[in-house]
Amino acid sequence: MRMQWKAALVLMLGAPGLALAQAPTKTSKPAAAPEAAAKAAPAAPAPLELKTDDQKAIYSLGITLGQSVTALALTPEEVQLLQRGLQDSLSGTAPAVDPKEYTPKIQALAKARMAQVNVATLDRASKEPGANRLPSGVIYRELKAGTGKSPRATDTVKVHYQGTLVDGSEFDSSYKRGLAVEFPLNGVIPCWTQGVQKMKVGGKAKLTCPGSTAYGERPPTGSRIPPNAVLTFEVELVDIPGNTATTP
Repeated sequence: MRMQWKAALVLMLGAPGLALAQAPTKTSKPAAAPEAAAKAAPAAPAPLELKTDDQKAIYSLGITLGQSVTALALTPEEVQLLQRGLQDSLSGTAPAVDPKEYTPKIQALAKARMAQVNVATLDRASKEPGANRLPSGVIYRELKAGTGKSPRATDTVKVHYQGTLVDGSEFDSSYKRGLAVEFPLNGVIPCWTQGVQKMKVGGKAKLTCPGSTAYGERPPTGSRIPPNAVLTFEVELVDIPGNTATTP
């Protein structure tokens, strides 16, 4: 059997490494009582024992597939359809539809679902206490007030930062590398150019960046960032080397 799962994921999602959160679902049903919820909860799966490299590789394949299809924001019913399709393929059962016919529809579905998740993420960020939506759509929220100067777009800044996707997974962090980074503020994505100018040295802020102010259709090669992704950064302004900025 030819293992073409990676190519299939690229066709399905339009880009490798796409990992997005499921869209929140609404329900009008009241929350179940703790006792009822405990009875209804499925039993926890038995501890998994992975003894061989083949077992570990196959398990990793399952994790990769699961992470990739989260871009579709599947409902529980849709997850069942996905599982049925996988079972039919593995068992050799004749498919209910022609997969080749639906490849472009899968791509369209993934893009539509991703757009919904992006909108929901920006909406939630805009409603956080102290959030300020800039004209470009960037959402700026001060987490810690600084006491130093503010940079200009032409200044070089020194920052610590953490970047996350809409599912909360981290794709980059200067904290983990243990080294703050320096760069000209006009040489980075527009979200940073606009947002960091509002900060003061010693301050920390959360920047929620629409795709158009981040990497748009062309994320960095080899990164986990999908096209047109909404990105969230927590940025700490450590210094403005050269001290050329002015206090507003």
